[in-house]
Amino acid sequence: MRCSQLCAGLFAGALALAAAMPAAAQDYPRGTVKIIVPFPPGGPTDTVGRLIGMKLQEMWGQPVIIDYKPGAGTVIGADYVAKSAPDGLTIGMVNSSLAVNPTLRKKLPYDTLKDLTGVTQLFNMQLAIVARPDAPFNNVKELIAYAKAHPGQLNYGTPGAGSTTHLGAELLKREAGFDMQHIAMKGSAPAHTELMGGRLDLVVDPLLSVLPFVQAGKMKLIATMGDKRVPGVNAPTVAEVLPGFNVGALLGFVVPAGTPPAVIHKLQADTAKVLAMPELKKRAEEYGMEIVASKPEQFNAFLASEVRKWARVVTDAHIEAD
Repeated sequence: MRCSQLCAGLFAGALALAAAMPAAAQDYPRGTVKIIVPFPPGGPTDTVGRLIGMKLQEMWGQPVIIDYKPGAGTVIGADYVAKSAPDGLTIGMVNSSLAVNPTLRKKLPYDTLKDLTGVTQLFNMQLAIVARPDAPFNNVKELIAYAKAHPGQLNYGTPGAGSTTHLGAELLKREAGFDMQHIAMKGSAPAHTELMGGRLDLVVDPLLSVLPFVQAGKMKLIATMGDKRVPGVNAPTVAEVLPGFNVGALLGFVVPAGTPPAVIHKLQADTAKVLAMPELKKRAEEYGMEIVASKPEQFNAFLASEVRKWARVVTDAHIEAD
């Protein structure tokens, strides 16, 4: 009898807990939600972050604010999220640096795969190679030929050392067999300024970040770095010259480890609804971004695979953080 009573009590408790989890998710969010952007205002991550935040605010009827925590190659922002309360009210917007930093930076203040957990990969972002309008090359084939004819004379800028743009350019150099000097900038905007000012020969950056300058005639689009052409953008891919070449950048949401699974799944489901809106789909296509909207478990598995992939690239190329 005692066992029966004990088992019945445990079963009732389990049922109550199971019932409470969906209820908590249905009530989510209550209060102000912060989306942590690990870059200064005005960059590509900020652009899509503000748009998604605005749509989530409309859906939830709760304030959603963008909080900027730039610095240290996104480490400051990721660390802030990792140490926040696991209640779903602090969301980290992350890019591929999250997967690069475990190898690039030897002493992170958090464990990437233990202290953070994935909500969803929002987009796969196309990267682009751009030059000044007067550059003596117009496509990847001409760029490679020019670089080989002028060894070590070209330089290229990226938003920072160890960024996916940096690693993508290093892969291009290795696979095409030429050399050029990397100039690490503190964000996309300074790289654009230096290119248009004539102090850089090339910039590698997300397509969405450089496309307005290309359309205004201030930059020349040499190629995109994905495995297929971007609809509506008149540019070849690197893969058309170097078959199999494919480098993109992820953009996603993470939350602190320990956040209730029901809350994570509610956040993912609501974000997926936003990503399916015509306005978001149109903006993604314009910027050369592929909507992913993956499930939490899919995103966590992808992050783990990205950590392993970039670890090999960083180690082989002897890349170090500034």
